Amino acid sequence: MAFSAFLIASAALANQTDSIPADPNDVSSVDALIKAVYAVISGPAGEKRNWDRMRTLFVPDARMIPTGKKPTGEGVRRALSVEDYIASSGPFLEKNGFFETEIGRKTEQYGNIVHVFSTYESRKTKEDEKPFMRGINSFQLWNDGKRWWVINILWESESKENPIPPKYIGSN
Repeated sequence: MAFSAFLIASAALANQTDSIPADPNDVSSVDALIKAVYAVISGPAGEKRNWDRMRTLFVPDARMIPTGKKPTGEGVRRALSVEDYIASSGPFLEKNGFFETEIGRKTEQYGNIVHVFSTYESRKTKEDEKPFMRGINSFQLWNDGKRWWVINILWESESKENPIPPKYIGSN
C-alpha cells in the first residue's frame, strides 16, 4: 500500500516537473544550477528578475528557508515556497539592487543527491567595495536522471556571534 502511494505521488511529481521548461545549461550540473540561482536573484536596482527562470530550477514543492535570531536570542526560521520567496523578496531585490556571489563551496554527494554549503557575499551594486552581508546557503539538490533540481535552500547570515569559519571560504 505504501509503495503504491509512493508510485502515485511520484507520477504526479513527474507530471509537474516534466512540464516545466528549463534551459538545459542551467540544470546540466550542480555548478550550473547553483550559478543559475545566484544569477536569477542578482541584478541592479530597477531591473526585473527572470522569475520564470527561477521557477524552472526548483522542484514544485521546494522550500527556501531563511534562519536567524530574534533580539532575544531565540532561533527562528521561515519556510517559503518559491512563489512565497518571489512575492516577499522579489520587490526588495528589484527596487534596491542585489548581487549575491559565491565565495566558497563544500560539496558532498551520494548517488543522485548532493548537499552544498555555498558561502556567499551580498552587495547592492557590483561596484560596492565591501559586502553588506555574508552567510551560507545550504543547498539540497537532486538529479532525476535527466537534470538537476533544487529541493531546498536553507540559509543563515553571518553575525558577530557567528562568523563564517575559514574552512567555508574557498573551494572543496
